[in-house]
Amino acid sequence: QVRVVESGGGLVQPGGSLRLSCAASGFTFSSYAMGWYRQAPGKECELVAAITSAGGSTNYADSVKGRFTISRDNTKPTWYLQMNSLKPEDTATYYCARTQSVYWYGTYDVDHWGQGTQVTVSS
Repeated sequence: QVRVVESGGGLVQPGGSLRLSCAASGFTFSSYAMGWYRQAPGKECELVAAITSAGGSTNYADSVKGRFTISRDNTKPTWYLQMNSLKPEDTATYYCARTQSVYWYGTYDVDHWGQGTQVTVSS
């Protein structure tokens, strides 16, 4: 059974950092591209970052470029979202997502979602 489970959310002050983790089980982790999404109250779910199966290619939403870093450890198997210089507008529920492919093709290719972890950026 495929499972992806997020952890690492919490409350942080503006300018602070958090690292989200997503632990995977039930499938050959190194064969799938993975991503992080977020959804703030009253807003649509948006892609934050994505990474190919081998970790050689990444892409980011413009709003997080230079502040967030997606990575993966295929030996764990876990993937991560390091979030630095957090802003109040980063407040959202963050979800990890597994696609059906080696490369990242988009949301239509996502077939498994985590349950979400809350990130709140506030002073």
